[in-house]
Amino acid sequence: MQRVIHWFRRDLRLHDNTALHAALRAAPEVVPVYILSQWRGRHAWTGAPRQEFLCGSLAVLARNLERIGGRLVIRQGSADEELARLLKETGAEAIYWNRDPDPFGRKMEERVSAMAAERGVAVHGLKDIAIHERDEVLTGKGEPFRVFTPYARAWRKLPKPDVHGAPRGMRTPEGIASLELPTLGTWGLRCGAEIIEPGEDAARRRLAAFAKAPIQRYKELRDIPAAAATSRLSQDLRYGLLSAREVYTQAAARGAGEGAETYINELIWREFYMQVLWHWPQVLDADFNPGYRKVGWFEPGSDFKAWKQGRTGFPIVDAAMRQLNATGFMHNRLRMIVAMFLTKDLHLHWSLGESYFMQHLVDGEIASNNGGWQWSAGTGADAAPYFRIQNPWTQSARFDPAGKFIKQWVPELRDVNPVQLSAAPSPGTRFCKGYPMPIVDHAQERETALKLFKMR
Repeated sequence: MQRVIHWFRRDLRLHDNTALHAALRAAPEVVPVYILSQWRGRHAWTGAPRQEFLCGSLAVLARNLERIGGRLVIRQGSADEELARLLKETGAEAIYWNRDPDPFGRKMEERVSAMAAERGVAVHGLKDIAIHERDEVLTGKGEPFRVFTPYARAWRKLPKPDVHGAPRGMRTPEGIASLELPTLGTWGLRCGAEIIEPGEDAARRRLAAFAKAPIQRYKELRDIPAAAATSRLSQDLRYGLLSAREVYTQAAARGAGEGAETYINELIWREFYMQVLWHWPQVLDADFNPGYRKVGWFEPGSDFKAWKQGRTGFPIVDAAMRQLNATGFMHNRLRMIVAMFLTKDLHLHWSLGESYFMQHLVDGEIASNNGGWQWSAGTGADAAPYFRIQNPWTQSARFDPAGKFIKQWVPELRDVNPVQLSAAPSPGTRFCKGYPMPIVDHAQERETALKLFKMR
C-alpha cells in the first residue's frame, strides 16, 4: 500500500502506539487524523476539564508529529462520515485504529468498518488500550469473571506484550484540509478548574517521577490524600498519553516490592472493569446485580446540591468535592468516601454521582467510574456488601488525622482542632462560623440504608 489513515482516538501519543506503528509499517505515507465530537454546551459523559485536557493533549500530539515529519489532521463530525470523506480526498487504502473498550466506541467502529467495506478499503482495529482485553482473561469454563481476585490471578499468569518506542519518522501527504486545533470554545465550554498539565511529554515525566521513588511506598501511603503519593497517571491512561503496557513494565521493573505489586493491582482493576463493561454493557444503565434494581432510592434535592458543592457539613466529604470542582481530580480513597456518602447517607442512586464525576473528572474513564460507583453502592461486580457502610467521621480519623487535607480545601476549618473533625459536632452546633452543620446524622442514615436494601 502507498497510503493509509491512522485514526487517533484514545491513543494520543507516539510511544508504543500499536495501530500507529502498524500503519507506519504498512505504507510509506500515513494520514494521522483526530475527529472531534459535535455536541455543544453539555454532555452526560464529559465536561470542560476533560475537554481542556483533550485540547492540550492534541496540541502536544500535533507538535510531536510535526517533529518527525507528520501532520495531524483535525476533522469534526461523525467518525464514519468524516473518514469516508478523508478516504475520498486522500485515496488511502486502509484505516488503522486502536480498539475502544466501551460500547459507544465499539458501535462507531462497526459503522466505520461497514463504510470501509462498501468502498473496498481494509480496516485494522488493534488491541492497545488494555494489556489484556475482551476474552483474554476467562474462567476455566471460558466465561468472564465476576469477581476481581480470581480475575487478577488469571491476569498475572498471562504473558505480557513488549513495549516499543516512538517512530523516528513519518511522511504525511501535503494539501490535506484540516480544521484548527480545538479549544474549549469548540464545544461552547469554559473551564474553572486548574487541571494537570496535558500531553504525552508531561505524562512521560509523571511516569518517570513516580517510578523513580514514590512507587516504593505506594502501598503504605496511597490512602493518605494529603501525602500526594499516588501516580497521577489515570488521565494519561484514559487518553492514551501512556500505554498501559509501558506503565506496567515500569512498575514491574521495580521488583517484587509491596508498593509495585499494589500499584499493578490497580492496573488490573482498570482492566477488570473494562472486561465487565465489555461483557455486561447494561451496567451503564442498571445495577450489575439485578437483585438491587428495586432499592427505594430517594429523589435528589437540596442534599444532592450540597454534596456537589462541598457543603454537607462532613469535612472529609466537602474537602474531596471541592478538590474535584477546583482541579478535575479526586484522590481514590476520597472517591470511595464521597460515593458511599451519596448512596448510603443520602440514599441517592449511584448514577447521579457517576454522571457528576464524568462531567468533572479529567480522568473520567467510563468503565472504571461505573465500576467504582457500583462497588461503593453495593450493586456492582465484586462490590462492597451493602451492609459495609463507611463512616465519614472514622474515615477522617484514619486517613486525615491531622486535618491537613481537609484544611487545605475547606479553609473555614483552618482554626478547628483536627481531633474535632473526626466526630460529628454536638447536635445543633457548628464546627465554626460559616461552615454548615452536618446535613444528616450518619448513624441514623446507616440504619435507613440497611432497611432500604433489605426491603428491595
